[in-house]
Amino acid sequence: MTTPGEEMHALVERLYPLCRSITGDGVRATLDIVGEYIPLQVHEVPTGTRVLDWTVPQEWNIRDAYVADASGRRVVDFAASSLHVLGYSVPVAATLPLSELRGHLHTLPEHPSWVPYRTSYYTPEWGFCLAQETLDALPDGDYEVRIDSTLADGHLTYAEHVVPGEVADEVIVSCHVCHPSLANDNLAGVAVAVHLARELAERTPYHTYRFVFAPGTIGAITWLARNAERIDRVKHGLVLACAGDRGRLTYKRSRRGDAEIDRVMRYVLETSGRPHHIKEFTPYGYDERQYCSPGFDLGVGSLSRTPYAGYPEYHTSADNPDFVSPEAMEDTLAVCREAFAVLDRDRRYLNLSPYGEPQLGRRGLYDSLGGRSDAKQAQMAMLWVLSLSDGEHGLLDVAERAGLPFGTVADAADALRAAGLIKA
Repeated sequence: MTTPGEEMHALVERLYPLCRSITGDGVRATLDIVGEYIPLQVHEVPTGTRVLDWTVPQEWNIRDAYVADASGRRVVDFAASSLHVLGYSVPVAATLPLSELRGHLHTLPEHPSWVPYRTSYYTPEWGFCLAQETLDALPDGDYEVRIDSTLADGHLTYAEHVVPGEVADEVIVSCHVCHPSLANDNLAGVAVAVHLARELAERTPYHTYRFVFAPGTIGAITWLARNAERIDRVKHGLVLACAGDRGRLTYKRSRRGDAEIDRVMRYVLETSGRPHHIKEFTPYGYDERQYCSPGFDLGVGSLSRTPYAGYPEYHTSADNPDFVSPEAMEDTLAVCREAFAVLDRDRRYLNLSPYGEPQLGRRGLYDSLGGRSDAKQAQMAMLWVLSLSDGEHGLLDVAERAGLPFGTVADAADALRAAGLIKA
């Protein structure tokens, strides 16, 4: 029987070869595969559509690309890896001397066996990415250069998956689907989001959970532009990225810095004993900066392991399926699961018997604890909940002040509510 981590890793391996970009058939193919795991509503937004201060660009698709030597041998081949082509390269068919071709070649001299990931989304350009050791081995001479791509009016594609909750208030979980053949920097986040969505669908959560799979930057901006009238439903949010490497967990706070998701993530990470780091917000990174832009100012943070650009393999061919581990993705999933459990159960209650301590024994509340190994802790949780159920304090306040596990506090609140002693 496979573990959740193994299932997520298998999804990463399946998605890894696809050539993704901010538009195009690679995004659609990715969403088609994700749609086999969870139902998706796919949106197509036409080229030229105004989205906030941006415009949906032309759609880019590519069929083949290579650099071939005089013998016809492909020394750089898109078929071997989608990283070999500069993203959004315009079409080209030419024969060039190596001296002229060099201006269109991108390498990483500090890591001579790795291929870099490079793009040119909004400036017409073409190019190839290759290992420095490959470039060093090329003799002078003429090379055939071919990029069989198209830039034409089309669409930007993104998708949503919604898990209905008891209330219409939403938690958004967002991940980008625009990077080609990079396992940690976006596919691990996609895999964690897919598994999280499937878990949430097995019950009815309190909040409604909306999963957004969109190209980075322009995709999130497009989603915001198309949902501006209902954005007030979004109460919490989390951007998932770099979710599968073996580094410690990193949480980046929302722009507000004191949003509920910030507090919940800090509590979960600190009480879990996991190695972690909590970063303050900066307007650079992933799509949290779009959701947190001043006009929207949503309570959206970002969860990753080693943050963007924080590991040498970032945006290179070394960010492959071997770089991410099932155990790391399962750990990231567990933190999301724990955080959302707190978000869903954190309530403010009102004590309906606030004058003196109500008699718990005659209501059977003490008896109900008899079989629990943490009976004394659970009893204290009931007393704390009663004490702080003044309509001003939530259950997370109780857990933090009492130094008790949140789950114990929430269970106590459930018991007290069933006994008619508190109400939400």
